[in-house]
Amino acid sequence: MDLFEYMRSTSREKESPLAARLRPSTLEEVVGQQHIIGKDRLLYRAIRADKLSSLIFYGPPGTGKTTLARVIANTTSAEFTQINATAAGKKDMEEVVKAAKDALGMYGKKTILFIDEIHRFNRGQQDYLLPFVEDGTLILIGATTENPYFEVNNALISRSIIFELKTLEKEDIRELLQRAVSDKDKGMGVYDAVLEEDAMEFLADLSGGDARSALNALELGIMTTDRSRDGKIHITLEVAQECIQKRAVRYDKSGDNHYDTVSAFIKSMRGSDPDAAVYYLARMLYAGESVTFIARRIMICAAEDVGIADPQALQVAVNASLAVERVGMPEAQIILSQAVLYVACAPKSNACVGAIGEAMRMVEESGSLPIPVHLQDAHYKGAAKLGHGKGYLYAHDYPDHYVKQQYLPYELSGREFYHPSGNGYEVKVREHMKRLKERDL
Repeated sequence: MDLFEYMRSTSREKESPLAARLRPSTLEEVVGQQHIIGKDRLLYRAIRADKLSSLIFYGPPGTGKTTLARVIANTTSAEFTQINATAAGKKDMEEVVKAAKDALGMYGKKTILFIDEIHRFNRGQQDYLLPFVEDGTLILIGATTENPYFEVNNALISRSIIFELKTLEKEDIRELLQRAVSDKDKGMGVYDAVLEEDAMEFLADLSGGDARSALNALELGIMTTDRSRDGKIHITLEVAQECIQKRAVRYDKSGDNHYDTVSAFIKSMRGSDPDAAVYYLARMLYAGESVTFIARRIMICAAEDVGIADPQALQVAVNASLAVERVGMPEAQIILSQAVLYVACAPKSNACVGAIGEAMRMVEESGSLPIPVHLQDAHYKGAAKLGHGKGYLYAHDYPDHYVKQQYLPYELSGREFYHPSGNGYEVKVREHMKRLKERDL
C-alpha cells in the first residue's frame, strides 16, 4: 500500500457512516445472532479454529452479514478478498481466482472470497465459481437478503453451510445505540451527546431490528442538532421522530418477506382471524402489491379452506377479483377487504382438497380403469351398437331425482373420496348424502 492509498483508506474510515465505523472486529464485539455465534455454536468454533468451509449468510438488511465476514477477515490466517456482486464482473473473478491459485501454490495459503449480495450474480457467474470452490482454491462466503434456495445455484448450496441471521432484538439495538453514543474512537463519543431514554426506545422500536437504520438515524440526529445550554447535544424523542419520518414496511415482492407476508395472510384467513387477515392485507397493499395477485390468493383460499362449507365464499372472491380490475386503487382495497373478511369469517372445510387429493392419488396408482359400460357415451358413431350406454338409469326419472347405480369403475366400488365436514352448509350436505345411503340400504 503506497502513501496515497493509505491516506484514502484512513479518510474513508473517518468519513464512513456510523454503522460502518462501528462494525466489530472480534466475535466478542458482535451484538445479537447468538443462535449461530454463541460460544457453543458451530460457526463460533469454526471461526476460532480458523477451519471454515464455504458459508452463506442469509437474512434481512442490517442484521450483521457483512459484519461477520469482517470478523472472519480479522481472525483468519487465510487470504481474504471481498467483492460486491452488483459491481463485479467475470474479469474481477478471474483475477481473484488467479491470486488464490498463486497464494495456494506458492505459500500454501487458502483464500476466502466474500461476495456481498451474491444473489445479484447470474447463473453463469455462479457456475464459474463452482469448480474453484469444489477443489478448495476458494472458500466462498456469500451474503444475501434473499432466500438462497431460490437465488443461489443448487451446486453451490450443496457445498456450503447456510446460516440464517435473524432480525435483531430491541435490546440488541439499544446496546448498539448506547455503544455508538459513548465510543470515542469509532462512535460519536467525541460529540458529547445524550441519547434520552424515550428516544432510544423509539429508535430501537422503529428500526425494526435493522441496526444500520437505527445507527444512521442516531448519526443524523447528532450531526444536525444544536447544543443545549449545558453544552451537550440532546437526542430527544422529538429529534428521533424527525430522523425516522416513517416506518418502512419490509416487503420485497420477489423475496422472502413477500412469501412470509402472503403466508401469514392465507393462514389468518384459514384460521378464521379476520383482524389478522385484514392487517396482512393492509401490509401488502401498503407495500404496493398487485391487487390481482391478492385477489387470486383470496379465490384459492375460498376454494381450498372454505369450500362447500360456504359455497358463497368462492363467488364473493371471484366477484371481488373482477371488481378490483374494473375499479382500481384506492377503492379496490375496500372490495378486497370485504372478500377477505367474508372468507375469514366463513365456516371452514378442506373436504374439497381432500377429495381431489385422494382421487388424484387413486388415478396415479390405478391408471385409467374401465368406465362402466352404462356410463359410456352412446351418441358417437357406432357406440350404441357396441352397447355403450346400455342399462343407464336416468336419475330424474326416479323419486327425489336419485337412483342407485354404479358410477365409479367397478374396481373402485365402495370407495369414498369426499367426506363432508361438520361445518356450515356441509352439515346439510352430509345429512343429505346420509339419507340417500340409508335409502339404498
